Amino acid sequence: MNLSFYKSPIFQEIRDETLVKTRAQDILVLLEARGIAIPDDARERITTCDDPDLLRLWITRTPTAVTVNDLFTDE
Repeated sequence: MNLSFYKSPIFQEIRDETLVKTRAQDILVLLEARGIAIPDDARERITTCDDPDLLRLWITRTPTAVTVNDLFTDE
């Protein structure tokens, strides 16, 4: 079985894009589940972010956030 595709730059790019989209959606789902309002500008900021490390930081802040702005402090 030829698995070279999974080591290719195209696959890595697709995987990274999928990771970013999934993290952004996870943040929104968690905020919504906690009843935290997500203004349009914050929703756009989250969904257009393409930095996996920043999204990871926001995910770790989501469980203790009181408002969506708590995700963005001290970036």
